[in-house]
Parts: sequence; C-alpha cells; structure tokens
Amino acid sequence: MTKNKENILIITYWDYNDALIQTYTLPYIKIISNTISHDSKLFLVTLNKSNKKTENSIPKITNISFRYKKFGILGGLMWLKVVITLLYTIKKHKITTIHTWCTPAGAIGYVLSVLTRKKLIIDSFEPHAESMVEGGTWKKNGLAFKILFKLEKLQLKRAKEVICANEGMIEYSQRVYKIKKSRYFVKPACVDLNLFSYKNLKNEALLKELQLDNKITCVYAGKFGGLYLENEVFSFFKTAIDYWGDKFRVLLLTSHSNEQIQNYMHQLNIPKEYIIRKFVAHNEVPNYMGLADFAISPNKSIPSRKFSTPIKNAEYWALGLPIVITQNISDDSDLIFQNKIGSVIEELTPEAYLKCIKEIDLLLKEYNRKELYEKIRPIAEKYRNFSIAETVYKSIY
Repeated sequence: MTKNKENILIITYWDYNDALIQTYTLPYIKIISNTISHDSKLFLVTLNKSNKKTENSIPKITNISFRYKKFGILGGLMWLKVVITLLYTIKKHKITTIHTWCTPAGAIGYVLSVLTRKKLIIDSFEPHAESMVEGGTWKKNGLAFKILFKLEKLQLKRAKEVICANEGMIEYSQRVYKIKKSRYFVKPACVDLNLFSYKNLKNEALLKELQLDNKITCVYAGKFGGLYLENEVFSFFKTAIDYWGDKFRVLLLTSHSNEQIQNYMHQLNIPKEYIIRKFVAHNEVPNYMGLADFAISPNKSIPSRKFSTPIKNAEYWALGLPIVITQNISDDSDLIFQNKIGSVIEELTPEAYLKCIKEIDLLLKEYNRKELYEKIRPIAEKYRNFSIAETVYKSIY
C-alpha cells in the first residue's frame, strides 16, 4: 500500500523539554511519521520557557520554537510573531495539514487554517477553557476564558478531523458547543509499555540510596495547584503517616522546589524524613516510579476533568501500581473502582483519606508486588496501548 505524502505542521502550546512533549506528543508524532510517506515532512511548533537547547529525537521532524509569553500584551505580540512565521512556513514548505495538540494550540491552528485554507486536525480535544475556570486560574467573565471558549467552538466547527481525549468528550462537545461532526476519533493518553514495565520495579540501588527498603511507598509524579489539589494531598500523606508510622514514605517526582514542598509539610507538621522530593529526567522516571507500592492521582474533581485523560495514571498502571484517585476523573476513577485496583477519594477529609489508606493496605496485604503487577498491568495494555493511537492515525493519514 502506497503511503500518502503529507507535510504536516504540528502545533503545541508547550516547551519542547516539557514532559507533555516528551510523553504526550513525540510518541504520537513517531507513529504519524511511520504512517506517512518517507518524503513527507513534519514541523513541530513549541513554546519554550527557556533558551535550553532541544534535542530532536525524530529524524523526519523539524522543531520551530518560540519564546513563551503569558497572556497579555507580550503574549499578544508573541502570537503575532507566531502567526507571521507560521504563515511563511506553510507557504515555503507546502504544508498540507495543520495538526494541533489541545485547544490552546488549536486556537492558533484555527486562525492559520482560515488564512491558508489548509486542513485542520484537532488532537487531544478536551475542554481547556472550562477547566481553567473550574480550577480557579481564570474567571468566567474574564477575557482569556471568553476568547479561548469562542475559539474552541470555532476550531471544532472547522476541523476536518477531531480526536477526543475520551469517549465522553463527544457528547460534551455536542452539548456545550452545539456542534455535531460526521465522525469522531477517541485516543486516550497512552503509555510506552516497554519503557514502563516489570523490569523497573524495586530497583535495588535506588531503594538503598533513598532508604526505601521495607517501606510502604506512595509515589506522586506531577504538580500541585491549578487543576491539582495542594494541601489536601499533604493532609492525605499526614493521615497515612498516622496510620503506618515509620513504615510509610512518600516519593514526590516534581518540578516544585524543596522550599515549596517544605512549606506544604510545615503547615501539617510533617517530619522531613517522610517525604522525598526528586526531579528527574523522563527516561529515569520509570525506575523511580517503580520503587513505589501505590500511587496518588490528585486531580481536582471538577466537571471538565471527566473529559480529560491523565497520562500519569497510564504510567502507574503499566507498573502495576494501585492508585488513590479523586472522583470522576476521565474513565479512570470508574476503572479503578470497578476493577478494585486502588481507591477512590469520596471526600476531601481525613476520614475519607483513612478509608482509602485502609483499602490500599488491604490490597498490599492480599497481593505481593508481582501479583499486583499482574492484576493491574492488563488495564494499561487494554485501555492505554499505543495500538489505539496507531489505528486512529492510520484512519486519518
């Protein structure tokens, strides 16, 4: 079968070195590059927050980077520069398709598609504007929300193809944006099942280095604030310390500084030995994450998170980790409850945290680490396998 020649402009809203590019974008671009012809070209747009040099890992791709500026006058000037530069890129390199990741990038993709009449594809479609309001970052009557919400509707209407973050986003977009497409694709955040696997569990050298031998370790890889809980997570940790005592440890894989983490701990009088904070490169994450016995996924239970697709849950599952999760997060909260592979936080109270901790304790007593891996890993293989993405991109390209 002859592969189609496509010159594709891929637009994101993230720094090239961000995990969202490394784990949530580049693996899919590799799939796309294998789907299209060898003489096709891919151009990846990133908004970098520093001048740190980027290492291009895909031969067929050219990275076009801009220095990121926040919403405001400087942000407006940045986007003007982006539009002018990309209009030139589209013409010079005979771009056939504009492929955008999430709705902030989709907004600029929409503008470029209108100006150039190129085909628009929206990837990882989820309600970003509503999430920013529900998470407390934006105001419902604010300019940023009004602009992005309007652009979300416009880009959905114009898009040739729409790839939703989960099945529920199809109904949501029809109800909220009042637009019904002829077809939709669904692609959750998938995980590299080779990178995250049994070989990463309980690395002896790291266990010794971090003094986690014979400890019950909870891992969290991510941020605090915005769409994620803050003090509530540390209240959960405090409850776990009270329950397990010195047997319990927390491993935080986060970009937050030691000072920020210590401030959270100080508010709840958590002794420093209970929480270990590390910031590691993504290729090192599996070995650190694999030190844990269970994980926590503290997304805020806001309505729009039902239509998201947290990638960290896929990575936890690939390593066979039970997850403590908040309610109504994507399909994940239901999967965890139905398959009894973790615990769902019903309320943000110490009593509810203790209930979850006891359920995790029961799991850890009922199954050893290998048995938990064999019980949970198939969830990642079934629901977060890259084969799902391959099917989607082959249908489109």
